[in-house]
Amino acid sequence: MNAVVRPTVPEAVIFGKTLRRLRDDREMSQQKLAEDAGLSLNFVSDVERGVKSVTLGTILKLAYGLSCAPADLLADFTPAQIRRLVR
Repeated sequence: MNAVVRPTVPEAVIFGKTLRRLRDDREMSQQKLAEDAGLSLNFVSDVERGVKSVTLGTILKLAYGLSCAPADLLADFTPAQIRRLVR
């Protein structure tokens, strides 16, 4: 059986890495984050792998689930990083 390869979006990859780091810092499983944020486990996994982009509403749910500020989830989007993404 062949695995489905989903394309990634650069900004989704950056967001996903930040999400995973914050979750790991809290020693939280994807399942626990999904439950606390009111999201599905598959969705959280897809976000962490950069194959799904998120809306503002989802950022707020993830921040709630992680007990962090929404800005913490966007911390890796520095001005230099943003310039590279929008060019």
